[in-house]
Amino acid sequence: MKKSNFPPNDFFNLSLFPFADIFKNVSETWEALPKISEYIKLQFKNKKNKYIYDKNKNIYIGKKTTIAKGALIKGPAIIGDNCFIEHGSLIRENVILGNNVHIGHGAEIKNSIILNNTAIAHLNYVGDSIVGSNVNISGGTIIANYRLDKNSILVRFGDKRIDTKLEKLGAIVGDGSAVGVNSVLNPGTILGKNTIVYPLVSVIGVHKNEEIIKK
Repeated sequence: MKKSNFPPNDFFNLSLFPFADIFKNVSETWEALPKISEYIKLQFKNKKNKYIYDKNKNIYIGKKTTIAKGALIKGPAIIGDNCFIEHGSLIRENVILGNNVHIGHGAEIKNSIILNNTAIAHLNYVGDSIVGSNVNISGGTIIANYRLDKNSILVRFGDKRIDTKLEKLGAIVGDGSAVGVNSVLNPGTILGKNTIVYPLVSVIGVHKNEEIIKK
């Protein structure tokens, strides 16, 4: 079996994430992203599930979750327990939110997985990304997911260039990380656990646990 460079357990504690099985048989963490749509379709065939289901929109909403007036959720999507989706935010197809997730005003989330206890602040864009637990993405941050030359996304890992075979891939953000205001995570960015990105920084490549990125 080929050795994985970026297995999910290197970035996330999945023990409390209610949808951890989406990472089953995933070698490189980003391989979970193309599974989201089918996962949502299959997840709730068991009628004993605790989620409110909007059949027409294919949206599942957990207990004590608040969707503010003016927020828009386009399914398929799963929103966990105790989440808050602010006014003017857009959850745009193939999104899984864990428990206690806060999506700020004017934020857009697309084809992404957000783990528990994470805040995506106002006016953010998160595309084709996986964001860990206890992460704070500050206001105005862009997680870009598409190359200008339209080629597949490469992960820059030392002297290596790993081809993900994905046309769109934003970032993998490890548990406990914090990203400052108006930063950009460029396509294929990998942040380890407890990484700190300073405000106004443009980030690319692979960054180890507890790294502080200032420029």
